[in-house]
Amino acid sequence: MRYSKHIFKTLISLLMIGCATPAILKSDNEKLTQKSFSGDKHIEQRVDSVLRLMTLEEKIGQMTQFSADWSVTGPVMADKYQPYLEKGLVGSIFNATSVAGIRNLQKIAVEQTRLGIPILFGQDVIHGYKTIFPIPLAESCSWDLTLMRKTAELAAREASADGINWTFAPMVDITRDAR
Repeated sequence: MRYSKHIFKTLISLLMIGCATPAILKSDNEKLTQKSFSGDKHIEQRVDSVLRLMTLEEKIGQMTQFSADWSVTGPVMADKYQPYLEKGLVGSIFNATSVAGIRNLQKIAVEQTRLGIPILFGQDVIHGYKTIFPIPLAESCSWDLTLMRKTAELAAREASADGINWTFAPMVDITRDAR
């Protein structure tokens, strides 16, 4: 009896592996095609061209995100980041604000690096950027969809005007208790 449980579990495991194997083999045999996200062949060719020109270090750098230094009043990029910016080893910067500051950082990225790849600037804009609104969870309690849309649009316009092109809002925090 004791061994029959182990045999049953082993057979079920082998059955599950067997079911997954055809899908794995099928994807190996078929030619993988990459879907175009932009819909513009010229953009796709330019992206491929830039990727071919990039070194491995630059590609890894594009996945690196620095954060503005908040140890002083207001967000300031620390001088220690300058060499990384000049080598094109920064893909994005979080919490850099002010038009002048962002323009300066973008100028370094575009004019002083080998490939001139612009930086992506990100910011938490969950309840507004310059104009502060209630958080979306609180706004949702009003059931006023028009108000929620207007506050989100205003926050987007304000952030865009400062050069922020990546916001971490709206968001959905969903937890799952697997007990």
